[in-house]
Amino acid sequence: MAQTIPMEQLEQQVATGLLTLHIDSRKVKQGDVFIALPGASVDGGKFIGNAIENGAAYIVCREENIPADATDAVFVVTENPKETLGKLASARFGTANLNLKLVGVTGTNGKTTVTSILEFLFAQAGRKTGVIGTVAYRWPGTEIVASMTTPDCLKLHSLLSRMEAAGVENAFMEVSSHALDQNRSAGIRFAGGVLTNVTQDHLDYHGDMESYYEAKKKLFTSVPDDGKLGVVNLDDAYGKRLLPELANGIGFTLTNVEIEGCRILRGEVIESTVDGLKLHMTFEGQEWDIVSPMVGTHNASNLLAAMAVGLGMGLMPDQMQCLSGYNGVCGRLERIPTDKGIYAFVDYAHTPDALVNVLSALRKTGFERIITVFGCGGDRDRTKRPLMGEAVAKGADVAVLTSDNPRTENPNAILEDVKPGLADCKEVHVEVDRKKALELAVSIANPGDCILVAGKGHEDYQVIGTKKVSFSDQAILKELL
Repeated sequence: MAQTIPMEQLEQQVATGLLTLHIDSRKVKQGDVFIALPGASVDGGKFIGNAIENGAAYIVCREENIPADATDAVFVVTENPKETLGKLASARFGTANLNLKLVGVTGTNGKTTVTSILEFLFAQAGRKTGVIGTVAYRWPGTEIVASMTTPDCLKLHSLLSRMEAAGVENAFMEVSSHALDQNRSAGIRFAGGVLTNVTQDHLDYHGDMESYYEAKKKLFTSVPDDGKLGVVNLDDAYGKRLLPELANGIGFTLTNVEIEGCRILRGEVIESTVDGLKLHMTFEGQEWDIVSPMVGTHNASNLLAAMAVGLGMGLMPDQMQCLSGYNGVCGRLERIPTDKGIYAFVDYAHTPDALVNVLSALRKTGFERIITVFGCGGDRDRTKRPLMGEAVAKGADVAVLTSDNPRTENPNAILEDVKPGLADCKEVHVEVDRKKALELAVSIANPGDCILVAGKGHEDYQVIGTKKVSFSDQAILKELL
């Protein structure tokens, strides 16, 4: 019969720092702790035997996962292994009572840009800042290339512990819907949360939009309200639903949304050109303007989100003026320099809504034609593919349909899924090879035209089959232009 001990006993031993925690049985070594997490497709309980063979001294799992003949490890029984992992990680890395203030940013689009603006804004205000996101995990003196938008629970606690030790005061983290659904942030206390928007993506995982929204909402409601700041986009239907439920909420809007009894930061786009934005803001009787080199109304919304967090965490309107020096994120409407009279941008837009927003922003700047190079990722939500085509058909003059990250799907089959959405596009070219597609776009562009290369943004690779192949939209465009 398996030996068991209470969770509290293991927690005390983990807090000594002498035990190593693992959620991957292959990494377990003699004397380590293995936490068997339930998964969407594979149950970690299936790997308990492997963990014991590798020398695990302690196994944390649900009661039904304890092997009948297990005698070589001590078990801790829990109904919720994910929450228990959060408690153990908190004990191991000392993250239960962090001094740093952590703000999570969730939403379909804008997470990377908003966290990056926040990092810049708070650093300019004299705070020591850190970021955990799609592109990198960084704080002063340290930068780690990110492996996923939101790290697993153990990695997250480890990163926050290192930030705390380095004296970071404010940290900003992208929180994906997958991470929220999988409770990767278990054991972490957020000082604030931001909802940028909720539009179609990841329905292959969540099933429907309501489930997708409920996953996002967990950032704000998964723990009893302790006065943490909630910042939401009121130009998004789901944001309007959420704000009245928050005890300490601030809404932001570029329209005339009214919600009685709620604090609202209002922004107005005074000017939007290829050189940037001029915005006018009002909040609780205060008014101010800022000029930003960022392009597009969607970036006006991203700037408002960051300013709302700043206001909610003690910054003053005059401290927002520094945003005139913020130039944006790699691969987020990133302008590629050229002397040919052609404008070229690389953007991460990989959802229908993101494409609509980016193309709308570019349309307002008065280009002769907009040529859009885009594709759809393989092994992902197929229902959005024709919608991506529709977004390009409505917003661009010329579509160049190509591969994104086909992964294990047939690239040509993916393009066939997109084509119905392009039925009303004025001019369509299909080229499955992404480099050749970029060459084609440049060859048909005239002075005054704009080329938008969408989908991959900061990524410097393509996933073809199960391999990452070196590929950079920016590098190729710079060669061609």
